[in-house]
Amino acid sequence: MLGIEAIASYIPKKRISNYDRKKKFGITDEFIKDKIGVERIAIKDDSEDTSDLCVSAYENLKKKFDINENEIEIIVVITQNPDYTLPQTSAILHGKLGLNTSCAAFDVSLGCSGFVYGVSIIQSFMNANGFKKGLLFTADPYSKIIDPDDKNTSLLFGDAAAVTVISDNPVFVADKFTFATAGKSYKDLICEDKVLYMNGRGIFNFVVKQIPDDIDRVIEKNGLIKDDIDVFLIHQASRIIVSTLTRKMNLPEEKVMYDMHDYGNTVSTSIPILFEKIIHDNKIKLALASGFGVGLSYASTVFRRV
Repeated sequence: MLGIEAIASYIPKKRISNYDRKKKFGITDEFIKDKIGVERIAIKDDSEDTSDLCVSAYENLKKKFDINENEIEIIVVITQNPDYTLPQTSAILHGKLGLNTSCAAFDVSLGCSGFVYGVSIIQSFMNANGFKKGLLFTADPYSKIIDPDDKNTSLLFGDAAAVTVISDNPVFVADKFTFATAGKSYKDLICEDKVLYMNGRGIFNFVVKQIPDDIDRVIEKNGLIKDDIDVFLIHQASRIIVSTLTRKMNLPEEKVMYDMHDYGNTVSTSIPILFEKIIHDNKIKLALASGFGVGLSYASTVFRRV
């Protein structure tokens, strides 16, 4: 049985305060706190690339988890902002970590749904090939593609990375998944000419219309009811989106994690950042994860404590 054994994240220390940009963008304290819910964004150093963020997450993992590099049989990197167009970032990361040549390495081009998709992908690959230990990395430094003068994106997105250990000695195992795509709306979040564009209203409408049904569907698919879930790990898109989903689905606020005010929307890394905070909380037996965004893509699953 494969599942999540450990998680570690890396958030760059550098911050940009949104309060310092109120005049530039014509926004208020209330807009910062209650709508986007991001007071400061984390931003990588100019010398750091996507693979470097992954290395830093791995170094943080080793500080609290005993891992043998020789046992790692696969690494998967979820990113849409790689070091280069080619080769794959996972190959660069493989070299930086000094892993065995017998280790598989590939990238997956997914955004905000990427962690949920990634868990299913890496576990399926490992099961098919008899692997026992792998690493799932998420890293999407949007600072590479954000226009600092774009109010819709520069106030919201932050840089970060995470690494999730998938092994046959799990703390949490994923049950059944749901996956979906609203591809006709792909232009609502798109990078053209190396600059990110986001239709905030379009993304909000998509989330409010599609995600409650998807969460209900994954709960039912796993033979559960909402009250069974101990914590909801909802993609940290913005304060208003997390709050609206909580209210629309009548979820207890204390069960819905929110933790992006000091670093921003970290795309595929937002859910593992939350997961890292609760993985050793034995009171939490069932955790529901829901990721949604670029594509437009969305996916959910329920994790059970072993």
